[in-house]
Amino acid sequence: MAAAMALDYNDMNSNRSLRLQTLVRLRWLAVGGQSLAVIITAVWLQFPLPLVPCLALIASLALLNTLLTIRFPPTHRLTPPAAFALLGLDLAQLTALLFITGGLANPFAPLLCVPVIISSASQPKPHSIVLAGFAVIGVTALAFSPYPLPWYPGTVLLIPRVLTAGIWFAIVSMTAFAAFYTYRVSLEASELSEALTATELVLQREKHLSQLDGLAAAAAHELGTPLATISVVAKEMERELGDDPRFGEDVHLLRSQSERCRDILKRLTTLSSESEEHMRLLPLSSLIEEVMAPHREFGIEIELKEKGDRASEPVGIRNAGILYGLGNLLENAVDYARKKVTVTAEHTAERVRVTIEDDGDGFSPDILMRIGEPYVTKRQKDDSAGGLGLGLFIAKTLLERSGARLRFENGSPGARVSVEWPRALMDTKLAK
Repeated sequence: MAAAMALDYNDMNSNRSLRLQTLVRLRWLAVGGQSLAVIITAVWLQFPLPLVPCLALIASLALLNTLLTIRFPPTHRLTPPAAFALLGLDLAQLTALLFITGGLANPFAPLLCVPVIISSASQPKPHSIVLAGFAVIGVTALAFSPYPLPWYPGTVLLIPRVLTAGIWFAIVSMTAFAAFYTYRVSLEASELSEALTATELVLQREKHLSQLDGLAAAAAHELGTPLATISVVAKEMERELGDDPRFGEDVHLLRSQSERCRDILKRLTTLSSESEEHMRLLPLSSLIEEVMAPHREFGIEIELKEKGDRASEPVGIRNAGILYGLGNLLENAVDYARKKVTVTAEHTAERVRVTIEDDGDGFSPDILMRIGEPYVTKRQKDDSAGGLGLGLFIAKTLLERSGARLRFENGSPGARVSVEWPRALMDTKLAK
């Protein structure tokens, strides 16, 4: 089910897109910043500067931005190749501007990492890697710029080669670190968003299933009136045609079947009204039994241990999220158990705890550190289990929404998952 609700993990990078308006606004910011820097350098500081080439490069960026604004609507989203081309043009324009204004000696040289960071946050990894390669080529070209840094007239600012090499290394390493960090943060945010969407769909499905009983009762009530009319008409027809050899048997059958339908609807309505309170409120023991029931037919022994008197156990309102979350944890334990799974339910005046243990191999150390994150797919490295790894994430999210705290650890043997709530959240008497 999770596979039908989530995107394939390997294709996730390609689904990230960049809105054109975002890039256009960033470019206008670049145009304004570059223009301001050139004007201050040439007019206020009166440093010798190749003013015409600088303004031409800035004007080209502004012209392209204007054409994009006219040609495309603000909501237009760029395909990865289009975004790569535009970011590449930005990188080339900035490299050319820095090249004729001192190269790596220019204090604005670190801005070359900006297009790479934008690409890392919104574009597929291959595009970002290629763009980062172009950025490294551009930084290297700046190291050999023959144009001096604009400075006071009559003064030549010489940058030692060792310092130039250090600046080159600093910019390249900063670009690599910032791009990798941005890529990881963006990817994790995308994974989390999609996993939370899957969680919401699962919760909606569970709530829908829990509402079917009420829908059945409503249907029984609505069908009662027309069925009563049919029954009355059948009685009249039986009185008039009961002895008729042609229609008597058919009329009698119609009367008996209408009575049968009325009995079925009566039982359905009675069952719904009698069990409504039972279905709405669940003692802890009944909740655990309902969670365990679907998993008893898989050849794995499931043992229930109750610590505490049932007379004092908490009675809470049916919660689809808790039922699904505990069911998923139990299903995971059954999947990895060798012979037995133990479920321990205990309650005190302050806490309610459910512990699920299996006799399998337990969690591997690397998985144990990341358990509950979306797309963690395997318990042990040599497992061949598939799936998107959303099950535990969804279970953890739903249980934490109910106020529970989860702890994943390895026992001896197997894995152990503890779920603990404050009793006030699981007992309707205390909740009131």
